[in-house]
Amino acid sequence: MPVVVVANPKGGVGKSTLSTNLAGYFASQGYSVMLGDVDRQQSSRTWLGLRPEAARPIRPWDIGDDLTARVPKGVSHVVLDTPGGLHGSKLKEVMKLADKVIIPMQPSIFDMYATRDFLDRLQDLKKIDKVSVGLVGMRVDERTIAADQLNEFVSQLGHPVVALLRDTQNYVHLAARGLSLFDVKTTRLEKDWLQWQPLCAWLNK
Repeated sequence: MPVVVVANPKGGVGKSTLSTNLAGYFASQGYSVMLGDVDRQQSSRTWLGLRPEAARPIRPWDIGDDLTARVPKGVSHVVLDTPGGLHGSKLKEVMKLADKVIIPMQPSIFDMYATRDFLDRLQDLKKIDKVSVGLVGMRVDERTIAADQLNEFVSQLGHPVVALLRDTQNYVHLAARGLSLFDVKTTRLEKDWLQWQPLCAWLNK
């Protein structure tokens, strides 16, 4: 059962946007998917609550009588949305589950250094050699100097940039309806689908 963890210690980088669309992608491939929210803000769980019945099912944690969160039976793929400031025992607990780690980051100096610090933490856990780590640039305009600086910085980290996703209101409008890019067929989303193709290919390796 592949477990994809979306993590970055910095808040506001797009973890929930990435997590919900990852879950939507797996569901569109016919998998039985759980989107687990370990963030106190519960943004992904809110998204699940908005999801229409007609959409492909994505399940939350199964909460037992003892209030322990478990992966529901029959689930084949798991996406975990994590909080900003993830560290210490909570980081260790989440990383024990991970097969792939996706680190979203924006083209700012603050995101760059937060990402490097996070990679150092994973190295200290001796987990980084046991999982596939991919970086995703969020709200990136590839034509800007900031995008060039991001690419230059990431080239020093030793992990691939598996996608650059543009800043668009499409994600906002879809999230408000509990939907992902992969739930809607419209030419308006064509550019966004194309940007996701390298990430999808990386997930399927």
